[in-house]
Amino acid sequence: MTPVTCTIIAKNEVDRIARAIESVRGLVDEILIIDSGSTDGTQALAESLGARVVFNEWVGYGQQKRFAEDQARNNWILNLDADEWLSDELRAELFGLLATPPRVSTYKMRVTIVYPHRERPAPFADSTICLRLYDKTRARFRDSTVHDNVPQERDTMMLRGRVWHKSFRSLVDVVRKELVYFELQQSVKRKSRVELLLRLPIEFPWQFFRYYVLARHAFGGAYGFAAASVLAFMRFMRVVILLKW
Repeated sequence: MTPVTCTIIAKNEVDRIARAIESVRGLVDEILIIDSGSTDGTQALAESLGARVVFNEWVGYGQQKRFAEDQARNNWILNLDADEWLSDELRAELFGLLATPPRVSTYKMRVTIVYPHRERPAPFADSTICLRLYDKTRARFRDSTVHDNVPQERDTMMLRGRVWHKSFRSLVDVVRKELVYFELQQSVKRKSRVELLLRLPIEFPWQFFRYYVLARHAFGGAYGFAAASVLAFMRFMRVVILLKW
């Protein structure tokens, strides 16, 4: 097997990091947790599951994942978030892929949202295509406080299997999480005030249409309607926060 390090950044993820770790055990030969100061026992749980835990004060999304790359013992990186796990199909696909030296330097995969009270996505659930498996000598995370993505190389390939992603614990959690993120954006983003004021009256209806129809939360029943409403309202709040009102 090609030696791979799975990197996961975490803070207070004791309730969900085990599934992320379990989904890659036996597939990678190092599981590396970069913890930024958990107080709920995340570190001890991760170590009990065979992960190596390294502390790093929070410096930003891109910077934290670049620190993980520097700490990794292997050149090949499989990056997951603490609230994600490999589907059985993707795990099997990666076993086949890593049995021989990979043909290209970077691989993309679909990351699909799973609602908090479910174990599998709703029908036609929204997905994001992310580059998550890569050779760090050829590609790395951007040095960005608010963005955490790896630029793709010319030879990037798409995998068929999916990553499941419970991106929020509850809709209340969405509000807390987004407010923190938007305040971080406020400190680094420079948006035109005129642009923000023009967006203000249309932001909620447009974002609701985007989440409910285009992102297909309409297939999630009543919970999908509530999720689309909350997510759209938080995008409206992002405009308000960037206006510094």
